[in-house]
Amino acid sequence: MTAAYLPLQNLINGACVPARSERCLPVQEPATGNVYATAPDSGAADVDNAIAAAVRAAPEWARTSPAQRALALQQIADAVQARFEEFAQAESRDTGKPISVARRVDIPRAIANLRFFAASAETFASESYAQAGQINYTLRQPLGVVACISPWNLPLYLLTWKIAPALAAGNAVVAKPSEVTPYTAHLLGEVVRDSSLPPGVLNLLHGTGAGCGAALVAHRDVKAISFTGSTATGRAIAQSTAAQFKKLSLEMGGKNATVVFADADFELAVNESVRAAFSNSGQICLCGSRVLVERSLYPRFREAFVARAQALQVGDPSAPETELGALVSQQHLQKVLGCVALAHEEGGRLLTGGARQVIAGRCEQGYFLPPTVFDQLPPNCRTNVEEIFGPVVTLAPFDNEAQALLYANTSDYGLACTVFTSDLARAHRFANAVQSGLVWVNCWMQRDLRVPFGGVKNSGVGREGGWEAMRFFSEAKNVCIAF
Repeated sequence: MTAAYLPLQNLINGACVPARSERCLPVQEPATGNVYATAPDSGAADVDNAIAAAVRAAPEWARTSPAQRALALQQIADAVQARFEEFAQAESRDTGKPISVARRVDIPRAIANLRFFAASAETFASESYAQAGQINYTLRQPLGVVACISPWNLPLYLLTWKIAPALAAGNAVVAKPSEVTPYTAHLLGEVVRDSSLPPGVLNLLHGTGAGCGAALVAHRDVKAISFTGSTATGRAIAQSTAAQFKKLSLEMGGKNATVVFADADFELAVNESVRAAFSNSGQICLCGSRVLVERSLYPRFREAFVARAQALQVGDPSAPETELGALVSQQHLQKVLGCVALAHEEGGRLLTGGARQVIAGRCEQGYFLPPTVFDQLPPNCRTNVEEIFGPVVTLAPFDNEAQALLYANTSDYGLACTVFTSDLARAHRFANAVQSGLVWVNCWMQRDLRVPFGGVKNSGVGREGGWEAMRFFSEAKNVCIAF
C-alpha cells in the first residue's frame, strides 16, 4: 500500500492507531472499483490491547451517572452532526449507495440512535413489586466489556444502533465494523477521541472476521456479543461461544415477503413494494424480496411493478438524480449474479434486469446491477427461500389468505413481513400468524425506536431496540427485602 491511499486507523484507549502488525487491508470504492484507502488488518494482539483498555475503563464508567453517560452520547451526536457532510460522503464512498440516501437516511438515523439512547440512559427503569411484609425490586447493572459487530450495508447506522445502548447501560465496548466499509467507523473514532468519553470506554477495531472478529468473540473478558450479519457467521459465533455462556444478540438474514391483497390501495402497494424491494440495491436485511399478490390483482400489479422498477435511476452515487448505486463489492456482485443464474435454472421468467450494468464515465468499472425481477418460480425453490441480498425480486400470485400465509412462511428466515390490505381484521390475523419478528401493514420501514427489533427462525436470536437493547446489555439482579 502506498501513502497515496487514505490511512484509516483503529481507536484503542482513546488514541487512533494502526494495527500492531502494521498490515493493512485495501478499501475499494464500489462505484469505481478503485482502492482509495487502507484499513488496519487487526489481529489477536490488537484485540487483546483493546479489551485490556476496556477492562481498565469499565468499572469507572459503570459508576458514572446516567446523566453523564447521556451527556457523552449527546456530545458525540453533536460532533457527527457538525461533520454531517463528511460522514455522508464517507458512507456513499464506502458502500456505493447514492449520496442522497446517505444524507436522507443513514447519517440522520445514526445521529438519532445516539440521541435516543442518550435519553434512554436517564429514563431506563427496573421493576419493583410490593407484597405484604416484603418488597422485591430489580437492579440492572452493566455487564462489563461487550463486543459489537456491525455489517457493511448500513455501516454507521447499525454501528451506532449497537454501541449507543451498550454505552448508555454503563458498559465498555470493543466494536468491529465490517472491513468492507470502514470509513465512517474511522471518522467516528476521530469523533470519540476528541469527545469527553473516557479513554478505553469505546474502542473500534478494523480487520477481517477470521483475523479480528474470531479473537474478539472468543475472548474470555467479553461478556456479551451483539452481532448483525449473515446467518452463517451468526451460527459460527454461537458455536464458538457456547462453552463460555456469553449473552448473544444475533440479528441475521432475511427472506422477507411482501403480501398484497386485492383490496389494497393499489398505488400505495406498488410504490412501497418497489421501495421495499430495491432500497440500497436490495442490500438491507428488511428488504421485501418475495412479492406475493392476490391472483385477481396479479397481472395489473406485475405490469406496474416492473414498469416502476425499470424507471429507477441506476448510476453514479454522487449524482443527485441517482436512486440505486453500486453493489458493495466485486465479490458480492458475482454472488448476486450467481443467484440470477440459479433463478434461470429453476425455470424463472426474467421480466427485467438480470445483467451487470455499465455506467459511463468514472463508474465504468463499478459493481452495478439494475432492478431484476422474476416470476413463474415455485414458492419453495432456492431462489425463493435463500437470501440473495441484492436487487433481485420474485413475483408470484396466491389464491387466498391461507395460501398467502403458507407462501410467506415457506422460508427458514423470519425477520420481516409487509402486508397491504384495507381489511383491518385480516391485517391483525395475518400479523399474528406470520412467522416474522416484524410486520408492517400498509407501510414499510416505519418503526418507533422504542419497540423491540429482531427476527425468528434463522433470522435471529434476541431483540434490539429501545429498552430491550438496554436490558440485553445489563445483568438483572433481583433483591427481596422483608420487613
